[in-house]
Amino acid sequence: MAGEKTEKATPKKLDDARKKGQVGRSADLTGAVVLVAGLFSLAALAPGIVNSLGESMRSFLVLTATPDVVSDQDIGELLTDASMTTLKAVLPVAMACVVAAVLINVMQVGFKPSPEALKPQLSRMNPISGAKNLFGPHAIFETFKNIAKIAVVGSIAALAVFPKLEELAALVGMSPAVLLPELAVLSFDIIKRAAAAYFVIAVADFIYQKWRFAKSQRMDMQEVKDEFKTQGLPQEVKSQQRRRAMQLANARMMDDVPTADVVVTNPTHFSVALKYDADNLAPIVVAKGADHMAFKIRTAAREAGVTVVPDPPLARALYASVEVGQMIPEELFHAVAQLLAYVYRVARRTVAA
Repeated sequence: MAGEKTEKATPKKLDDARKKGQVGRSADLTGAVVLVAGLFSLAALAPGIVNSLGESMRSFLVLTATPDVVSDQDIGELLTDASMTTLKAVLPVAMACVVAAVLINVMQVGFKPSPEALKPQLSRMNPISGAKNLFGPHAIFETFKNIAKIAVVGSIAALAVFPKLEELAALVGMSPAVLLPELAVLSFDIIKRAAAAYFVIAVADFIYQKWRFAKSQRMDMQEVKDEFKTQGLPQEVKSQQRRRAMQLANARMMDDVPTADVVVTNPTHFSVALKYDADNLAPIVVAKGADHMAFKIRTAAREAGVTVVPDPPLARALYASVEVGQMIPEELFHAVAQLLAYVYRVARRTVAA
């Protein structure tokens, strides 16, 4: 079928997507690797951490045993030493987690920073698109995945705990010097199994995210042909072709403004022209523009007698979420229907008068 996206994305399209920050990566895999790195670094450094924190605690207890001879300077030095000791104990574990996070992200998507992805985009701030992301099919899948993840990891942790209940009960009454090492060994064993299960789930999620991203980047045959045509051209020619194509698209768009039923405005920054007929299931955006183009659309609409209605929230939502030639999304049906009903009522009153 024409327009069906059956072809793999070309390197150029993948590179363009990457510049926008669109890559196939798994946040779960990053979390799992960071968790494993933290566990192993904590296990390796635990004796030193316990000793240093223990020394700090003993110093504190010695001073509190003789409060009458403790000065403000002693308290300040004690708090400073305790803070530095805690920082030295935590810093190696934190650094191991940071290094693991950086390495696993580089392994997933490679090292190629994309400053363009950090630029603010109006579509990201659109509450309607945000609601669609929260309640769309992908969000539902993520919800079930998280529930399954919690269930699997929780079950494995529970299966690791139940056989050791008698051992845990036998620890009652032991001295702290004996109790803490025993609890540490049992806890690490339980957490290690849960982390292993989480890592397996994360690897599966990574495979799924890569597949989902590759599917979202697929192209139809015409897109592949168009890209191939411009592949070997000089950059100046490509830029000229893009400008010419944009000029032609804008000209066609302006020709369609008089056919619109209504133009929704910001009222100064955005203008979106909508048309509705019985051949389509929903109104179609026939023109849209920002700033100077928005002004031209409003001017052409008024000259053609098309109703111009200021509605900033709706104009911003339409401009951010709908391209020219596309039908409006379902979440905007109600707002646009009310707008068109108002326009038709005004038109009937004008005709009757």
